[in-house]
Amino acid sequence: MKAVFLASVTALAISSTIAHAATEPAVVYDQAGKFDKSFNEGVYNGVKEYTAETGIKVREFEPKNEAQVEQGLRRLAKRGYSPIVTVGFNMTSAVEKVAKDFPEVNFTIIDGVIDLPNVQSVVFKEQEGSFLVGALAAMASKTDTVSFVGGMDIPLIRKFACGYEQGVKYQSSSATILQNMTGSTGAAFNDPTKGSELAKSQFSKGSDVVFAAAGGTGIGVYQAAKDDGKLAIGVDSNQNHIQPGTMLTSMVKRVDQAAYKTYKDAAAGTWKPGMVVLGLAEGGVDWALDDNNASLITADMKTKIKAIRTKIVSGEIKVHDYMSDNTCNY
Repeated sequence: MKAVFLASVTALAISSTIAHAATEPAVVYDQAGKFDKSFNEGVYNGVKEYTAETGIKVREFEPKNEAQVEQGLRRLAKRGYSPIVTVGFNMTSAVEKVAKDFPEVNFTIIDGVIDLPNVQSVVFKEQEGSFLVGALAAMASKTDTVSFVGGMDIPLIRKFACGYEQGVKYQSSSATILQNMTGSTGAAFNDPTKGSELAKSQFSKGSDVVFAAAGGTGIGVYQAAKDDGKLAIGVDSNQNHIQPGTMLTSMVKRVDQAAYKTYKDAAAGTWKPGMVVLGLAEGGVDWALDDNNASLITADMKTKIKAIRTKIVSGEIKVHDYMSDNTCNY
């Protein structure tokens, strides 16, 4: 009898541990780290919001190299952390491997797509937000030449570039758009020196507004714009505060809400695997207006952007998604 009682107590302890683990949230940032002032920091803001609201701490891991991503994920999964938010398409293969090995742990990947019963894939319609800031760039440009600096040369970053180009051309069909990518590895998202060089080269060719979709590399782009008296557009987080008076706007991607909602839904038992697509209509992307850039945005610009925004949401303006066919033909 005593043995049976002990066995049932043990079983109860184990099941309560599993239930508890189901709401032990974690996050794995990419190599740029949670203070990159861009993509990762957006996720970190969502983590902070969840902790401030609930008092529940989120276990954080910042890998220093590619190999540490899978090691970190595996360690967190082994310890029963769930859900685990993973930041960026670069983690797709690591998350897929670990998710297969730990089917009882839930994962959310931001900017990646994995078809597994314990993975939620959150993707954004970056082309829609980029279209808006492209139209703004064309409105603000005095030279009718604007530019784009991308991080790693991958379809996702070309999706930003293509949306931007469409927005520029919608506003000014005669405009010239200069484009450069920083590199072909993950390091391209954390190279401010190269970002600065690329931006300066674009300015020398007539660009007076530059949009950077390049993570930490963008910090160099914004500094170059400030030094040259040009305008810059931030990305992912609202970066208007980085160089106030230089930042025309930021293409905000609500990765903070993707992380926050994952934890809230998991705690409520409503988290679901599958695809979540967030565009303008869903509040997933937008342009940023605040005290830091208010003086750069005229009433006329606001009116025009509001009209464009409405047309995109209604479907009257269809913004081509580069990733749908790997071309920017529109």
